Amino acid sequence: MSITRRQFLKATGGVAAGIGVSGSLSTPAQAAPAPADPGRTTLPFSPKVVAHLGQLRVNTPVSFLYPDASSPCAVIKMGMPVPGGVGPDRDVVAYSTLCTHMGCPVAYDAGARTFKCPCHFSIFDPEKSGQMVLGQATENLPMVQLQYNASDGTVKAVGIEGLIYGRQANLL
Repeated sequence: MSITRRQFLKATGGVAAGIGVSGSLSTPAQAAPAPADPGRTTLPFSPKVVAHLGQLRVNTPVSFLYPDASSPCAVIKMGMPVPGGVGPDRDVVAYSTLCTHMGCPVAYDAGARTFKCPCHFSIFDPEKSGQMVLGQATENLPMVQLQYNASDGTVKAVGIEGLIYGRQANLL
């Protein structure tokens, strides 16, 4: 018995349609749970003390390396509450100091209260979560997630929000 091409296509098309319909009719209890945020990954960052609150001066950055020796960052006491700020006044923030455009080291300009890239003139605002406000960069500066311990006045880096320039993951 031979089967024609038309008969073959009808049979296989009907089977494929049946599988598609039966898959869409499953109840929510039978369906696999969808991940909460498929683009987000929790990485095992090691906490690191980066400053003591009593030693931080308003509008003066303190450099540190996090999460590894190839990742320069700066912690700053802004002097007023800012998004993501920690401490009693919610004014201490930290950022990667590698420009998100081409990885040049950004410098903090205390007069303008911004990070500036000397290579291609991108400017980032630490009072607005490291937002890129001017220049070639298309991403904000990666923000270092901080925790403040009131009992001893330490500020710890515990993670990074955003991707450090030149990396596929923030941990090497």
